[in-house]
Amino acid sequence: MGTRRELHGLIFSGALLLLLLAQPLLVFSATPPFACDPANPSTRNYGFCQTTLPIDKRAADLISRLTLEEKIQQLGHIAPAIPRLGLPNYKWWSEALHGVSNWGRGIRFNGTITSATSFPQVIVSAASFNPDLWYRIGQAIGVEARAIYNVGQAEGLTFWSPNVNIFRDPRWGRGQETPGEDPVTASKYAVAFVRGLQGDSPTGERKSEQLMTSACCKHYTAYDLDNWKTHSRYTYNAVVTAQDMEDTYQPPFKSCVQEGRVTCVMCSYNRVNGVPTCADFNLLTLQARNSWGLDGYIASDCGAVDLISGAIHYAKSPEEAVADVLKSGMDLDCSDFVQKHAGSAVQQGILSQGDIDRALFNILSLRIRLGHFNGNPLQLPAGNIPPSQVCSKEHHDLALEAAKAGIVLLKNAANLLPLARSKVTSLGVIGPSANNGYLLIGNYNGPPCTGSTPLGELRNYVNDTRSVQGCNKVACDAATINEVILLARSVDQVVLFMGLDQDHEREGLDRIDLVLPGLQRSVITKAAKYAKRPVILVLLTGGPVDITFAKDDPRIGAILWAGYPGEAGALAIAQVLFGEHNPGGKLPVTWYPQEFTSVPMTDMRMRADPATGYPGRSYRFYTGKPVYEFGYGISFTSYSYEFEAEEAVTSIYLNSSLTPRTTANSHILSYDIASLGSDTCGNLKFSATVGVKNQGSMAGKHPVLLFSRWSSSEHGRPIKQLVGFQSVHLEAGESTKVVFPLSPCEHLSRATDDGTRVLDKGSHYLVVGQKEHEIRIIS
Repeated sequence: MGTRRELHGLIFSGALLLLLLAQPLLVFSATPPFACDPANPSTRNYGFCQTTLPIDKRAADLISRLTLEEKIQQLGHIAPAIPRLGLPNYKWWSEALHGVSNWGRGIRFNGTITSATSFPQVIVSAASFNPDLWYRIGQAIGVEARAIYNVGQAEGLTFWSPNVNIFRDPRWGRGQETPGEDPVTASKYAVAFVRGLQGDSPTGERKSEQLMTSACCKHYTAYDLDNWKTHSRYTYNAVVTAQDMEDTYQPPFKSCVQEGRVTCVMCSYNRVNGVPTCADFNLLTLQARNSWGLDGYIASDCGAVDLISGAIHYAKSPEEAVADVLKSGMDLDCSDFVQKHAGSAVQQGILSQGDIDRALFNILSLRIRLGHFNGNPLQLPAGNIPPSQVCSKEHHDLALEAAKAGIVLLKNAANLLPLARSKVTSLGVIGPSANNGYLLIGNYNGPPCTGSTPLGELRNYVNDTRSVQGCNKVACDAATINEVILLARSVDQVVLFMGLDQDHEREGLDRIDLVLPGLQRSVITKAAKYAKRPVILVLLTGGPVDITFAKDDPRIGAILWAGYPGEAGALAIAQVLFGEHNPGGKLPVTWYPQEFTSVPMTDMRMRADPATGYPGRSYRFYTGKPVYEFGYGISFTSYSYEFEAEEAVTSIYLNSSLTPRTTANSHILSYDIASLGSDTCGNLKFSATVGVKNQGSMAGKHPVLLFSRWSSSEHGRPIKQLVGFQSVHLEAGESTKVVFPLSPCEHLSRATDDGTRVLDKGSHYLVVGQKEHEIRIIS
């Protein structure tokens, strides 16, 4: 989402920028603002204050009491107070991507609470492939948000997180905010995190009529380019096929709404096939609200409505732009553009009060569900959450658990790791990221509760730890090679901390290439050349980098990817290096070679096109040779898999009366999922059981990834696709059985050219590791 507007280098609407800069410093009261005070005789009898009435009746009552101008002013992200009705102001824009953040307008750390737990960046947590962990992170953030609200340091409980866009291109600066390139992973992340943040149970039951907070899945949809070469997200038109929409871009949003029951969807800056997403009736109303059943509101990205009549010239005037978005189904504008122009749109007859009332109903109903019109929030559910719940030991321990779970071991030649403290008498730490804890946090962050650096943590393990930075900064446009060589020669073991930072990848900044910046490679290779034994390379990046040179260099014995691991990340890295944690993370995104940069970032196609040399995108369609593939990650131990033959399904029978369709220019026979119907699809469900054994001598937590594939990848079929994953903890030598519930209509189906989902007749294969199990669809 284009929420926080960094002033360094981001294109932004001048009017909105002035609006943000003009906001006064806020002084918060000790209690949160609220409406419907029982002690106020002038408001106690209002219908919208009556908690015994249904929410829709309460919202309708409040709308009926507002003037047109009051209605219009509630449609912006800073909704002003209405004193005559006892309504305080409300700020819709807050962020909670991987911890409660001060990006946005609703949260301030200027009182009793001055920080919040900073969990690993989302791409790191995603590498755990552990929905239970994702849920608990969301839950902890929701609790901290309520605690901040309860002490009066928040003017809103609507958090515009998570970012569930597909990490389509490795150069995307915001890929770090996402769960990666796979639609199934992104979907499961969305569901788990949203349930936790909103206060629901892990299985989706709503514990209370009152939400803990409101989450928002963004950026809807096909948004994955910020500022690449001459292309800006503000004017970009994403040309997307129906096939790619169905099986790549839309699934995370569909799951977020239908399973996660998210209460907000945010439309994006970009156009999709020529239409701005915030003005697309098909996307907003027909799909998100009517088809998927969104029960909540639709917000614009910040300044997106302005662009519709401005930079992209889709509408002829500001009034037309406002009319377009409200009639299409958008409810809330993250700016003051609608507040300024809706009145004149009504006067011109292109916008009705009914359109305004529809939007108001959605946003006011959500505020009622948050408890804002139920009296003093400190006397309501969640009102007793104290400040001590923020930065608690429990949450810090969870941040450490998440950081450890997300670290991916990419190389470990000759079992260089784990290091033995008794055998490492001196340690050399090199790199611009080694002694800067802030570089571990990632973007969309709040002030962390605590922090440390990799260098500081490693000194707790080896007293004689020496360090040189090697590079003047992460960009490494100057290097102290002689210092690096002298240090490498003088110590038992060298650990290098290299990678990227927010000056290389972030909102508003996409990368041009995939290699390490500046002279980092030279520093690494020189250290490796002169070190006494193979060196260890720790990569701190959000997106993938081409480190083929390090992968192939025998003098670089081990490689760890730690991403941006959050406030506990430095300790997590140290614990992995010294064997106090056995890494089990798996890459949630393909690591492409540098040559992939010849592919235009603007090409939205997922599938390869051999006729033109287009290689495709993601593990599902990429036909090139990756540096590291999606799902790759090794451990200090080894695991083996077997499909349980006694419980295995080998054939699935369809009713012979069903008529298959034929794929054009193909022998493939398929059945439309829609024509099969929910009853038939339900009857086809089965389970696959995988035996997993820890074959090594060290306990570990291990994600088991189950894929499916077809007998060929012709006619747009994926090479393979992830259908499920579970995380298991196994002691050395221990084995277990993992059961995957599967639905052929969901997990074995594919999207055709026109976006129709079909189930192919014939052979399908379940794949885990190097093991396969064939299942035949028969009629």
